[in-house]
Amino acid sequence: MFSLDDRAIQYPHAEVERVPRLLKGPYNIGNPQLLLIGCRIDYNILYSAAIPLLVILLTTIVIAPSPPNNRIHKPQVTAISLLTALFLTSLITDISKNAIGRPRPDLLARCKPAKGTPQHELVSYTVCTEKSHHTLHDGWRSFPSGHSSFAFAGLGYLSLFLAGQLHVFRARTDLLRVIIAIVPAMCAAMIAISRCEDYRHDVYDVTTGSILGMSLAYFSYRRYYPTLRDTRCDIPHPSLAEAGGFEKVKNDEEARVGVRVTDMVGDDDSEVVP
Repeated sequence: MFSLDDRAIQYPHAEVERVPRLLKGPYNIGNPQLLLIGCRIDYNILYSAAIPLLVILLTTIVIAPSPPNNRIHKPQVTAISLLTALFLTSLITDISKNAIGRPRPDLLARCKPAKGTPQHELVSYTVCTEKSHHTLHDGWRSFPSGHSSFAFAGLGYLSLFLAGQLHVFRARTDLLRVIIAIVPAMCAAMIAISRCEDYRHDVYDVTTGSILGMSLAYFSYRRYYPTLRDTRCDIPHPSLAEAGGFEKVKNDEEARVGVRVTDMVGDDDSEVVP
């Protein structure tokens, strides 16, 4: 339900977004933004997922590889951790959007209410004349901001990763290291701000989405890496194989229940495990 005199939903609908979700159109020489024939590029995925993943793989495999006996573990767990943060953020954001159903600031421009609709009464979507179901339905998916949460999940994770690799919390760390680690988070903030400039979200949507994405990025990062103040913050936690892991102790279960264990060499003699 909404009212036509609600000023919070009277903003114009921006046809061209600063960080578009999908860029449509066929490939041609005059349109270098498209990479393949009939390609559709989600710029938020490009900025917040593809670029962080590429930087992480370059850093862990080419720029600062691990020792030969453990070369796979670091890029593997770092990439998995990033993808986990992105997946959890997308899942929680979409569930929240559909469950809450908060109208966007440009709802009336999307709805295009029919003439004669009461100005000072609560009305439903039935007064809308917009023919595109996606455009109209998306007008009620404002909270939280998906671009903001996804940007901070990916670029925020990249900031945490770079902060650990560069030891930014080490005593007397030079300022350049700090700036390098902050840049991805600043890019995520710019993506979040653009959602307010395009009238897709208000400040509450963007703030909540940013906190959600950054929280899940930190949660996923800490599952595999120690705290940023640790002296070995650039090294992930050891794998189960390195740490001894979980393995079955020979005859452990049999010993607990006191069953007979047959000699593996084929001897007919057997013994009762106490």
